[in-house]
Amino acid sequence: MPHVHGRAGRVDPYGFERPEDFDYASYEAFFSRYLAVLTRRAIKWSKLLKGTNGIQKSLKVKRYIRKGIPNEHRALVWMIVSGAQANMEQNPGYYHRLLEGEKNDKLVEAIKTDMNRTFPDNVKFRKTADPCLQHTLYNVLVAYGHHNKAVGYCQGMNFIAGYLILITKKEEESFWLLDALIGRILPDYYSPAMMGLKTDQEVLGELVKMKVPAVADLMERHGVMWTLVVSRWFICLFIDILPIETVLRIWDCLFYEGSKIIFRVALTLIKQHQAFILEATNFPDICDKFKELTKGTFVTECHSFMQKIFTEPGSLSMATINKLRETCHEKLLSQG
Repeated sequence: MPHVHGRAGRVDPYGFERPEDFDYASYEAFFSRYLAVLTRRAIKWSKLLKGTNGIQKSLKVKRYIRKGIPNEHRALVWMIVSGAQANMEQNPGYYHRLLEGEKNDKLVEAIKTDMNRTFPDNVKFRKTADPCLQHTLYNVLVAYGHHNKAVGYCQGMNFIAGYLILITKKEEESFWLLDALIGRILPDYYSPAMMGLKTDQEVLGELVKMKVPAVADLMERHGVMWTLVVSRWFICLFIDILPIETVLRIWDCLFYEGSKIIFRVALTLIKQHQAFILEATNFPDICDKFKELTKGTFVTECHSFMQKIFTEPGSLSMATINKLRETCHEKLLSQG
């Protein structure tokens, strides 16, 4: 269970150095409240995992996951609900064969180039760390690039794989979870054309038109394309955008409920800060507002934030999203 060190807590429980201007007082106030929630949830989870049914898709499991998976069970639950566990068990030795096989030099080069750029603020990824997670990250990305040749490697995947490694602490599990995300959960985000990513940014734009029309108007008036302000939300799944505790809570739901959750989070951030965004009077202003709205207590208080994402945006069915994906995809294709 993560805990807050006194003033000496320059490094968080995951190895990230806290920024110079980190607000320890408000964080500690939040965390002491959150700790009580974590303790309560941990007891419930232990019972659930001891039960005969284990973790099968059910309303109870969905509800438990929305309220957060305790860190000690997170890797296991992600593996099971995402289908990664089943895939790993059905393909014994596959991961190691990928690492031992022939390598594509260009792919290997691209991955090597990004190694030092991945979490320079995390002590576990430093060359001086022992064990240095850079080696693990390199293996996972090289294996994945050879497993999914259509995707290979693209920037953003390094951050996602890095988080998976920090949580699972296991190389092969991280590989299979990355496969679950890129192969199944996120539709075509990382292929060279990034068609799925472009589509989903447009889908968000359409959802904002429906649910927060004033913000959609503002964007249109000033010619701000959605991709400018939200592409990193999608590509990095909120890594380095929202606080890590909040990101992990979002990922809990992402592995269970799929990509719909990304729209819930994005809509909540926009809707909650509507008045703030509407103060913007020009293009750079709007971009700054979007950088600001991912900071502060609203996003740090991950438990209340997660409650908000299921109420604030209102109903959001997968059918709606699929229909929007279809029309946005067509539109993008016709624009060439």
